[in-house]
Amino acid sequence: MYKHSNGKPARARCWRTHAALLIAVALLASGLAQTAAAQDWTQWRGPARDGIVPAKNTPGSWPKSLQRVWRVEIGEGYSSPVVAGGRAFVHSRRDPEEIVTAVNLADGKIIWQQKYPAPFQKNQYAVKMAKGPNATPVVAGARLFTVGTTGVVTAWDSATGRRLWGKDFSKTVDTSKLFCGTAASPLLSGGLLVVQVGSDVHGGQVLALDPATGADKWEWRGAGPGYASPVVFNVAGSEQIATMTNSSVVGLDAKTGRELWSVPFPDDWHENITTPVWTGAHLVVSGTRQGTHAYALRQDAGKWQAAEAWKNADVTMYMSSPVYGDGLLYGHSVKRKGQFVALDAKTGAVRWITDGREGEHASVLLTPRHLLYLTNGADLIVARRAAATFEAVERYDVADAETYAMPVLLGTDLYVRDATGLIRLALAR
Repeated sequence: MYKHSNGKPARARCWRTHAALLIAVALLASGLAQTAAAQDWTQWRGPARDGIVPAKNTPGSWPKSLQRVWRVEIGEGYSSPVVAGGRAFVHSRRDPEEIVTAVNLADGKIIWQQKYPAPFQKNQYAVKMAKGPNATPVVAGARLFTVGTTGVVTAWDSATGRRLWGKDFSKTVDTSKLFCGTAASPLLSGGLLVVQVGSDVHGGQVLALDPATGADKWEWRGAGPGYASPVVFNVAGSEQIATMTNSSVVGLDAKTGRELWSVPFPDDWHENITTPVWTGAHLVVSGTRQGTHAYALRQDAGKWQAAEAWKNADVTMYMSSPVYGDGLLYGHSVKRKGQFVALDAKTGAVRWITDGREGEHASVLLTPRHLLYLTNGADLIVARRAAATFEAVERYDVADAETYAMPVLLGTDLYVRDATGLIRLALAR
């Protein structure tokens, strides 16, 4: 055994140094993993599926400009990106195939990409629309779940892109009448994967699947689907899933799929698109022809009922889902060619509303201090929340093409999907 000049055994000292380095590396890796996990955006509308950006994902301040770091071509579609473990996962299309892509957040390089055939005939009335996909994936640990326009449900290994299992509901998707393609984003609830498929011709299904195998656990059948995504919430100790069909709002027992309640919500064009929002007191839905409605849910003689609490016929949300905060519902109404609006969540009364011409669509996010609108015209507006009137703080031009998908905000990075690409923007200083 040789000795260092200090007289201590050098080999033992080196071993202790090596061990210390291993521990430091492990702690650093753990810290990085925790940071990545803290900044994951794993499903439609964010971590809690409600459009609210956690404080840990929010920048300290908004700069005068945003800097484009990279842009990667991924194909067309309206599905929003999801983020986990330093990767963005995007579902897209290059006709006649649908594509699933994993992108490295650091440099925008494609880590893996898978594709599968998905022939789809567009509805005759949807001439301006892309063919999707519309549904946003959900990622949980080592699995990524996608739902395509034709109702193809697939589980992927999020690390390698290997296909784990799939279920094909394309025979239930018929666009010969009014239906324009599957759009409900998959939901993970109580260890189950919940999907909504079907069409106005063949009727609709809400199914709970085993995430590991795709095996059916429960099934609800009823009217054809709308385009909204199901949400799960707890009311008086009852775990419920609420979603929109093409003619109603339904509430299901999250454990069994049993229908608990239903209220009519008819639309001439079957365009029930906004994701329901649970405020803790009311379930809020909206439509471009029906206006905005709030329902109180309660049990009477052991049966659940949904009773209308208020209605605002003048605020009509189309594809934009509102967010709840400050006792208000922040949203985008399609009247006057697009208006940003804040409604009192208890009464439906307008707190403030802009004059109009804000765009035909806007995705809405809520941070601890600000309200974010991303319009289909690629304008990002940062406004002060809890204000007496609409008060814009900053405005940015974030893309060169239309932006219908929900953006992802992760600290000082913003991820935006345009017509055919994914963009990373940094909050420059």
